[in-house]
Amino acid sequence: QVQLVESGGGLVQPGGSLRLSCAASGTIVSINVMAWHRQAPGKQRELVAVITRYGITNYADSVKGRFTISRDNAKNMVYLQMNSLKPEDTAVYYCRAFVDGTDYWGQGTQVTVSS
Repeated sequence: QVQLVESGGGLVQPGGSLRLSCAASGTIVSINVMAWHRQAPGKQRELVAVITRYGITNYADSVKGRFTISRDNAKNMVYLQMNSLKPEDTAVYYCRAFVDGTDYWGQGTQVTVSS
């Protein structure tokens, strides 16, 4: 069994920064794609950023230039550096990973951008 645990969420003022982390643990041979999704109240869950095992990244248009996804393959971790945060970035952020061909999700961490 594999678990994904997110950390780093919280309350931040507009224009501020946060760094989310996600640790994958359990019986792991290989993690292919890792990603961050988010879900705001009353909205569908959406893809924020994705990174392949080889470091190829892609971002939602709404976060390009402000968010950076990265990963540490040796530690089975993925990160999301969020800068210039806006109130519309407020959401629960979920980590996702394809581990040995199986799709896993974390429980989510709340990010609130408000003055």
